[in-house]
Amino acid sequence: MPDGTGARIIAVVGPTAAGKSALGVRLALALGGEVINADSMQLYRGMDIGTAKLTAEERQGVPHHLLDVWDVRQTANVAGYQCLAQAAIDDVAARGRVPILVGGSGLYIRGALGDLNFPGTDPAVRERLEAELATGGPAALHDRLAWLDPVAAMAILPSNGRRIVRALEVIEISGRPFTATLPAYAPSRAAVQVGVRVPRDELDRRITARVDAMWAAGFEDEVWRLERDGLRDGRTASRALGYAQLLRYLAGEWTLSRARDETIRATRRFARRQESWFRRDPRITWLDAATITDAGVVDDLAEAARAVIAR
Repeated sequence: MPDGTGARIIAVVGPTAAGKSALGVRLALALGGEVINADSMQLYRGMDIGTAKLTAEERQGVPHHLLDVWDVRQTANVAGYQCLAQAAIDDVAARGRVPILVGGSGLYIRGALGDLNFPGTDPAVRERLEAELATGGPAALHDRLAWLDPVAAMAILPSNGRRIVRALEVIEISGRPFTATLPAYAPSRAAVQVGVRVPRDELDRRITARVDAMWAAGFEDEVWRLERDGLRDGRTASRALGYAQLLRYLAGEWTLSRARDETIRATRRFARRQESWFRRDPRITWLDAATITDAGVVDDLAEAARAVIAR
């Protein structure tokens, strides 16, 4: 399997609605790069409006990789993504281009950078935990995870039963917190990691504006279509922010207004978890979101990236 260690990588990370995608495109244009998606939900075909996937026009001719890879019924897998991402990184670098990772999925970023070696599995432990999930739902298991490994619980959505089960399985198998099985942050990696930081009030405003824009762009119709394509059967895609809430509306459980409000609340909570996850990584250089549209700031960032790439 390609390991990506020979490639000089740029990673643009941070919370949802911070402006990562636009910055990734600007860096790609400045550096002769290509974007590799590290947003777990943008890998799904047809999940466009709800994941804020850039349109062809917004990509400005920059090639984007690992978009629209999976069917909505497929279960996401970090190890599987790691293989795809490292192969894409090697392919981009082999053609003399700069791989630019863009996304807010912390484990996916670390997997793409080669930071993860996945512990084994125990079928008996997995079966028992999945039975608990089936009978009691994810909330109780997430509470257990929060007690055993608060850091992991902050990074995993309380509704994501599959990832909660995996974290608890690793804890039981290894006897250590799930986050203890992740390698330490390595400052010597050949990567420039840039985080986009947004003040809390401004981020909340951006999230509300994004959700309203999703609704105005026909998000309800998108979810209707994906439901016909098997969205409810997807263990990962059906729990995506916005999609999970609209599925409850389509099932008659919520009003459309409540689905919107719950999407805003859930997205804000998720953004706070993303901030907490990335804030712990000392390799990340943080930029204020208000500055990333400044041509001078992007030029300086591109110059710093070129210095790393040239090593």
